[in-house]
Amino acid sequence: MTTDEEPLTEAALQAAADIWVVVSRIRRRLRALEAAEEAVGQGRDEDREPSPPQSSVLRRLARNGPASASDLAAAEGVRPQSMAKTVLALEQAGLVVRSQDPDDGRRQLVSLTERGYERRRGDRLARQEWLARALQEHGTEDEVRAVITAMALLDRVAQA
Repeated sequence: MTTDEEPLTEAALQAAADIWVVVSRIRRRLRALEAAEEAVGQGRDEDREPSPPQSSVLRRLARNGPASASDLAAAEGVRPQSMAKTVLALEQAGLVVRSQDPDDGRRQLVSLTERGYERRRGDRLARQEWLARALQEHGTEDEVRAVITAMALLDRVAQA
């Protein structure tokens, strides 16, 4: 800490610690929901829920746009061979498509298909619905509104 910074208050320190713990718990719960949905997935490959690595790639492509398999492997921290299997499974499920990189004809880019975008939207909406129901069941209307206010503050902090 430099000398011109204000000392941290107990409230700020407690809020930071609480946010860390709660966000970690929510992430674990959402991952558990995703794993449970995956375990239920039966039938044809294109009807099954994506595995956690596949879901991670779908999220990354939805957020960042098309990428090469090697770029995806590096971003996900996996070997290129593992990513090749993940991309192939997503391709067979109709969730991604490969196309030639317009800037480098030797590379192929992986991008979401319309079905892939729909799957991502559905996954996100299911998780949001779970969280909305949990907030409604466990909190009062005033507490839920306080969460909205707190999220606005956290968004400002994240953008600072």
